[in-house]
Amino acid sequence: MTEKTTAGRSTVYSSYGTVATSQPLASSAGLQILQQGGNAIDSAVATAAMLNVVEPHMTGLGGDVFALLWSASEQGLVGLDASGKSGSLLDRTELLGHGADSIPRTGARSVTVPGALSGWCALLDRYGTMSLSQVLAPAIQIAERGFPVTPIIARQWSEKRDFLRQDPGAEKTFLYDGQRGPKPGEWFQNPDLAKSLTNIAKEGSQILYKGDLGKKMIDSLSSRGGYLTLEDLENHQVEWVDPISVNFRGYDIWELPPAGQGVAALQMLKLLEPFNLKEMGHNTATYLHHIIEAKKLAFADLATYVGDRNSMTVSAQHLLDDTYIAGRRKLIEPQRATTQIHPSPEMTRTETVYLATADKDGNMVSFINSIYEHFGSGVVIPGTGFALQNRGAGFNLEKGPNQIGPKKRPLHTIIPGFVTKEGRPWMAFGVMGGSMQPQGHLQLLLNILVFEMTLQQALEAARVRHLSDSGIIIEKPIGNTVCGELEQLGHQLSDNLQLGFGGGQAIINLSQGWAAGSDPRKDGMAIGY
Repeated sequence: MTEKTTAGRSTVYSSYGTVATSQPLASSAGLQILQQGGNAIDSAVATAAMLNVVEPHMTGLGGDVFALLWSASEQGLVGLDASGKSGSLLDRTELLGHGADSIPRTGARSVTVPGALSGWCALLDRYGTMSLSQVLAPAIQIAERGFPVTPIIARQWSEKRDFLRQDPGAEKTFLYDGQRGPKPGEWFQNPDLAKSLTNIAKEGSQILYKGDLGKKMIDSLSSRGGYLTLEDLENHQVEWVDPISVNFRGYDIWELPPAGQGVAALQMLKLLEPFNLKEMGHNTATYLHHIIEAKKLAFADLATYVGDRNSMTVSAQHLLDDTYIAGRRKLIEPQRATTQIHPSPEMTRTETVYLATADKDGNMVSFINSIYEHFGSGVVIPGTGFALQNRGAGFNLEKGPNQIGPKKRPLHTIIPGFVTKEGRPWMAFGVMGGSMQPQGHLQLLLNILVFEMTLQQALEAARVRHLSDSGIIIEKPIGNTVCGELEQLGHQLSDNLQLGFGGGQAIINLSQGWAAGSDPRKDGMAIGY
C-alpha cells in the first residue's frame, strides 16, 4: 500500500471483546459494559446512548437505527430496521398547494417518527443480557457530569451555530450562552438529556411511544405545523428483516434491504467483480474510473427504484440479478466518463454514527444510528436534550417509490455492513457519510479483499467520492497525476470537500480473538480487552 493518511494508526487486536466507534468515551462505555459481563448487544446500545451525549449533532434518541447482528446462539445473521415513518397528517396535495417546490428539509415538517429507542429496546429484549437501565448508566453519568468535546466534533458542532439559534430548545441545549458551539477540549453538560435518559431507564420505550415524552414531542411539533400524531408514535414498530447479499470472491457481503441504500453497495461489487482490479493498481486513474462508473450505474437505479419496501415495484433481488448486472456492466466505458442519472439532492447529505462491537461468545453487531443532517431538523423539544431527525427530507416529489406521502419510510442513507465466509461471521463494518456510504463500503472491501490491506490500512487509505453527473472529489494523498488522468477521461474534479469522505469502523473475527480499526477521519478509536 502506498497511500496513507497522516494518522498512521495500528490495527487493534484483543482477546475477548472489542468496540470501535467515532468517539473515545463511547468506545470506553461499550468496553465497560463488556467487562461488566454484558454481551456485544448490550455494548452496542450503551455505546449508541453515549454517542447521543458526546456526538449530539450526528445521532441520538431523535433518530433511527439499523443493525446487522450475528447471533452466536442462533448461529445466524439477523437484520433490524428501526426506522420511523412519516406523519399521518402529511398531505402531498396540501404541501404543493402552498407553493412548495421542494421537500421540507428542516423544522417540524421534516420530522419523522424517531425509531432509535425502539431499536435499542428491541435488541436488548431479544438478544441482550443487561437491563435498559444498566446500559444507559454510562451515558446518563457523562450527560450529567459533562465531558471535554473532541476536536472534529467541536468544529462540526460550531459550524451549525446559526442553525441552532433558529430554535429556542436547540439554542438553549447546544450553544454556550446561546451564542456559540464548544471549542476543542471545552467542557459540556446536558442535564436535560440526562433526565430524559433517566426517565427512559425507569419507564422503558413506552415513555416515548405511548407516554409523557411522546405527548410532549407531539404537542410541540403540532404547534409548529408538524405532521406527526400520537397515533403515529403508538403504531410504530421495529421490523426484523432478512438481509440481502452477494458473493464477492468467496466472501458473502451483507446489507439490509430497502428502504436503505445498501443494495447500491452490493450492485457496485457485482459490477466490478470480473475486472482485474489488482492489476489496475490501487487508486490509479483506471481503478478509480471503474469505481466511479459503477457508482453512477448503481445510484441511477437507487434514485429510480428504491424507497419504502411497500412502495417498490422492482425488488432488490432483481437489481442484483446476474443477467441484469451483466447488462448494466456493458455500460461501463473503460476510456470515457459517462453521464448517468445523478442521485437526488437528498442523497448527498447525512450525519450519522456507525459502531461495531463483538464479545467473547462470538456475537458481532454492525450498528448505525442517525438523525440525518447535522442536528437533524434543528428542533429540540425544550427540556429533552436531544435533536429530532429531519429524515422526511429524504423523500422526493417525483412519482415513484420514494415520493413523499403519509405513513411511509423515506429512502435511507444509513447502512450497516457485514461479511461472512463459508457461513461464519467474518467482519462487521460501516462507513458514514450520506452517498459516501455505499462508495465507502465498496472501497473498504476492495482494500481488504483485493489489495490485502490490514484493517487499519484499509480504513485510512485515500478515497474518491462521486457527487453527481461527472463531478468527483479526490482525497489526498492521491496525487495530481492521477487527478489529471481522471480529467482526461471526462471526470470533473470539484474542490468542494465539505461533504467529506465519510468515517468508518470495523471489526474482524480472527481464528482466536478480534482485530478492530477506527477511521482517523473521526475522533474515535477501537478498543478491546
